[in-house]
Amino acid sequence: MRLTRRHFLQAQGAMLSLPFLPSIASAEQAKAAAKPSQKLAIVYIPNGIVRRCFFPGEENAELPGFIGGFNADKEKNERRYKHVPGIYPLELTQTLQPLAEHKDDVTLITGLDRSYKDGQDVHAQGSSCYLTSLSPEEAGKKGIRHPNGRTLDQVIGDSVGRSTVFNTLEISCNGFTAPKEPIEFDNISWYGPDKMAPSIKDPQKLYDRLFLRDSFRTHVADVTDLVLADANSLSKKLGRDDKETMAQFMEMIRDIELRIAKLNKLLGSVDVKIPKNEVLPRGDYIKLQMDLMLLAFQMGITNVCTFMIGPERWDATLMYEGVFDKPVQHHSMTHNQKGDGYKDLQKIDDFHMRQYAYLLSRMKALKESDGSSLLDNSIVSYGAGLGDGATHQYFDLPMIVAGKAQGQLKQGRFVKCPSGTLNSNLWLTYAKLMGLEIKQFADSTRELSELWT
Repeated sequence: MRLTRRHFLQAQGAMLSLPFLPSIASAEQAKAAAKPSQKLAIVYIPNGIVRRCFFPGEENAELPGFIGGFNADKEKNERRYKHVPGIYPLELTQTLQPLAEHKDDVTLITGLDRSYKDGQDVHAQGSSCYLTSLSPEEAGKKGIRHPNGRTLDQVIGDSVGRSTVFNTLEISCNGFTAPKEPIEFDNISWYGPDKMAPSIKDPQKLYDRLFLRDSFRTHVADVTDLVLADANSLSKKLGRDDKETMAQFMEMIRDIELRIAKLNKLLGSVDVKIPKNEVLPRGDYIKLQMDLMLLAFQMGITNVCTFMIGPERWDATLMYEGVFDKPVQHHSMTHNQKGDGYKDLQKIDDFHMRQYAYLLSRMKALKESDGSSLLDNSIVSYGAGLGDGATHQYFDLPMIVAGKAQGQLKQGRFVKCPSGTLNSNLWLTYAKLMGLEIKQFADSTRELSELWT
């Protein structure tokens, strides 16, 4: 059988790109596929974190009071979190406990600052400036319209996306159909000034995009049903290991279809007076979107993805199943951390961390063409554009980096960067790890050589 880069199963407007199957590849293709492509996933969490439960050594730190407006800028000098730069053993704090089984696969980083100037809401800057590392005021000085420039994922996608269907993929877990905030609060990826890279929030729409289904064909059945006959025919030509890979792949897709149907049924059963997606169980929704992202990686549809677990601010109630009995407002909770208020807020941090741990577990389990795991070949970043949701600080941001980047990243450590290290230095490091030959990204001053093996 003669193959292109990947084999496709298709029927009636649906197309299924398969993972690499050595038993039906030519010698040239097998050689080309010997080293899988590198992947980059940037996971963004909204509204900062409870610092005393996240960073080692801050367990007894003073609980923050609410600081609004642009006073967060004053906090930088008054309450800088002091630490001695260096590389330390990784301690699992309360919020980091869900990463226990991945302790050797992650690195915690502190000391990172995001460029910030007065001129835009702190939450809006947190998200829209996260991957540009360029504040509105700085953009104005450089004559760049705000939103301010091409984001890191797009720059990397320009370089590594030539062999994939999409240069980048943007995914969000903000399921609300009506906007509650301007777009700057709900996007971290930008093609350029004023040109948002729209994220896909609806799992059904994301599924349809990945499988190139014709959106006008409402009668099209599930992809697995459509391609079953073609898959059975192909399976006869596969070796034993590839048959197992094929079966697992099709089972994964079928599982996703069933989960989409379950969520759609749930949405169809709620009171139409309630914003429907508000009742979606957050964990089910986030995990489903994560699995769709992994399918995109596995099928070679993209190698670069941004993933927003939630939007900034949005005073909207959400259902954190297994955590609270009724929907709660994440943003408003960040402003009430005094006393025991931080304890309930930390439950949301823990909830988000468990979703990240799920993603890492799935990536460990998915094998590439050379037998390595998807996580071995990836950089999986987890962080926020605010260091704390009460003070709105834009300095000393929370950051976790997982994956081996094909042996380039050394993991299982706590890297304390000198206070004031620009987060654009980390973005430059990601770009270098992904193979880009660039000397600077945004306002970066150096690579973070501490992360390299």
